[in-house]
Amino acid sequence: MRVVIAGAHGQVARRLGRLLTGDGHSVAGIIRNPDHRADLESDGVEPVVVDLEQATVDDVATVLKGADAVVFAAGAGPGSGAERKSTVDKGAALLLADAAERAGVRPYLLVSSMGVEQARQGTPRGMDPVFAAYLQAKLAAEDRILPRRALDTTIVRPGGLTDEPGTGRVTLTHGVAPGTVPRDDVAAVLAEILVAGKWNEVVELVGGDTPIPEAVAALP
Repeated sequence: MRVVIAGAHGQVARRLGRLLTGDGHSVAGIIRNPDHRADLESDGVEPVVVDLEQATVDDVATVLKGADAVVFAAGAGPGSGAERKSTVDKGAALLLADAAERAGVRPYLLVSSMGVEQARQGTPRGMDPVFAAYLQAKLAAEDRILPRRALDTTIVRPGGLTDEPGTGRVTLTHGVAPGTVPRDDVAAVLAEILVAGKWNEVVELVGGDTPIPEAVAALP
C-alpha cells in the first residue's frame, strides 16, 4: 500500500509513518520545512516538500498520483493564531481533498479533534478564542469533506493527546466522553484503519480497554 501523509513531521504523523514503513508499506510525507527531510528519511518515509498554504491543487495532485490513501495530519500547531488555524486546519485539509479527487484517490483519513461540535455556534463562554477558531476550522473541514461522493472519508477525533507510552487499548466509537489518549495509540489506530480499509466513518478516540485491532474491526 502507498500512503501519502500531509503534515508528516507532526508527532502523530511520524509515529504513523514509522508504523506503516515498518510493516512494508510505502509512505510519502508532505512537509513544509525542508530541514525536516532527514527526520522523515530516518523513519523510512519519502519526504516531499510542499507548502499546503501556498500550493495549487495540481501541485498536490501530482504528489498523490498512484497513492492508495491519503492522511491529513497537519495542523497550525501551538502558538499559531486564528488565521493560521483557518489556512492550515481547514484550508490545507480542503486542498488535500481537492487534490485527492483530481488524482483519483478515494480513501481520505482526516485527523480532527474531539469537541469540534462545541464551537459550531461560535465561541463557547469561557473558551479561549484561538482554541475555538481551531475547533471551528476542524469542523469546517469535516463538514466540507465528508459529503464528497468522490472520496471515502473517515474522520478520527482524538481526545487530549499525551506522550505516555501507548497501551494498545482504546475506546473508538461515537459519543465518547471526553478523555485523553497517547499519541502512540492514535497512530496505531490510524494505521489499523488504513490497513483494514474502514472508510466512511466519524469516530471519537480516547484511551480504553479494547485492543486496537478489535476496536477498528468493530467499525461498520
